[in-house]
Amino acid sequence: MKKIGILFGQENTFPQAFIDRVNEKQSEFPAEFVSIDRVEQGVATEYAVIIDRISQDVPFYKAFLKNAALTGTAVVNNPFWWAADEKFFNNALAVQIGVPVPKTILLPSKERPDDTNHNSFRNLRHMDWDAIFNHIGFPAFMKPHAGGGWKSVYKVDNPEQMFRSYDETGQLVMLYQEAIDFEDYFRCYCIGGKDVRIMPYEPRNPHHLRYAAEMKTTGDAGKKLLETMTDYVLKLNHALGYDFNTVEFAVRDGIPVAIDFCNPAPDADVHSVGQANFDWVVEAAANMAIERAKRVQKGKDNLTWGTFVRGSVMGTSIVPDAPAKAPKAEKPAKEEKEAKAEKAPKTEKPKKEAEKEEKPKKAKK
Repeated sequence: MKKIGILFGQENTFPQAFIDRVNEKQSEFPAEFVSIDRVEQGVATEYAVIIDRISQDVPFYKAFLKNAALTGTAVVNNPFWWAADEKFFNNALAVQIGVPVPKTILLPSKERPDDTNHNSFRNLRHMDWDAIFNHIGFPAFMKPHAGGGWKSVYKVDNPEQMFRSYDETGQLVMLYQEAIDFEDYFRCYCIGGKDVRIMPYEPRNPHHLRYAAEMKTTGDAGKKLLETMTDYVLKLNHALGYDFNTVEFAVRDGIPVAIDFCNPAPDADVHSVGQANFDWVVEAAANMAIERAKRVQKGKDNLTWGTFVRGSVMGTSIVPDAPAKAPKAEKPAKEEKEAKAEKAPKTEKPKKEAEKEEKPKKAKK
């Protein structure tokens, strides 16, 4: 297993750029588009690492990747966890590790799943809608508990709208969630569990213009916000075990509220994320894939498992240990330029103060 591969679908710009960058940076692990002509149980692939961008839509690929992982390939993201994960669980886990999320209620599917009847739901009572509406309030959002791409997402302003929308959801299990009135919104890439890119994002714009946004919070408040989001992004991805993911935050009263963080095949098209963000994603993904390929142990489990799973197996806390020093947050492009232009020469600090700052901080547990 000496290759790095990428498995993808309809996207065009990221896969080729990723392959080109990996091959530019080294020659030990040739990078290519994954090629499949036979999948036999328990037989290893020729890939040390596979970046998965499509198996969520193609069950055959998901089965292929599980077999590859079983025989030693480092699959990004972990196909076993990805298949089990969903947004309601993510929210519940976020509450456990101290990351703010919207108030959320899980709703059963409006229509019965195939091959079920009323006897299949003997344990399910009628929903207490008054209590639900009082808890969540209006406006509110309703969206599938598993899925993405802004499909089947509804904004509702009153009970009548909610019930009309609910009638359209068929067999989808839905989340009913408070709407966050935000002053800032961000989409944050996290790659390799350590590299974070914070991108101003406007979800109310047409899809191709959502990254055409600027950070509104400035000064010390802006700096603190970037640091807090970086901390939350790392906590979430360490707990979930994702190597390649995005986290969305709606900032309300200066507090970043995690809206969506189950995006293991996030948009990486240059035409939507913009050139600067695209270049960062390509570089970070290439570095991560090369690092993973070097660490692969033949025939072993080379997957990433989050602290939730590892803690369950070992009987330890699901709360990930905080790093002694969090990686520096990537600033939005405009703020980064302004910061460089305004940067003044450093003044020498008094000896006592300097010594105080040099003492390493203890990692939080």
